[in-house]
Amino acid sequence: MFQSLFNWLLGAGSELAVVLISMVPLVELRGAVPLGVAAGMEWHTVLPLAYLGNLIPIPFVLFFGEKVLDWVGTLRPFTGFVTRYKAKLESKKDKVTKYARIGLFLFVAVPLPGTGAWSGALIATLLEMPKGKALLSITGGVLAAGIIMLIASNGVLGVVNLF
Repeated sequence: MFQSLFNWLLGAGSELAVVLISMVPLVELRGAVPLGVAAGMEWHTVLPLAYLGNLIPIPFVLFFGEKVLDWVGTLRPFTGFVTRYKAKLESKKDKVTKYARIGLFLFVAVPLPGTGAWSGALIATLLEMPKGKALLSITGGVLAAGIIMLIASNGVLGVVNLF
């Protein structure tokens, strides 16, 4: 499904496709970097575009995320998903709270299912973390995740050859 979406977006240009895919919740930079690499884009093009695209929605999520999530949860087809998603966020809340900003950074940086900038911003909102400090932790985490995904997409030896 994501490959066909990426191919459709390639009609507008691979750069725009990487930015748009990295803005999608749950896919984010973690999906955009491997697809950009697979499309033959250079790492020094893919990484900044995916980073930028992943961060564009985050200030809005920090300020309005909980309200939007609550509203989407009132829509019949999404009620179950939102309930499960909030429960998953709540289950990870203790780990993030324990270590505050470094916890949020690690939560965003480690590319595991259910983690990322969107989830990190929602957790920061639920924890009522200061928006500036949360944004700093999230931006650092997204950069670390991008480097991890670049290495994973090219392989360790492939990354050495990039330089």
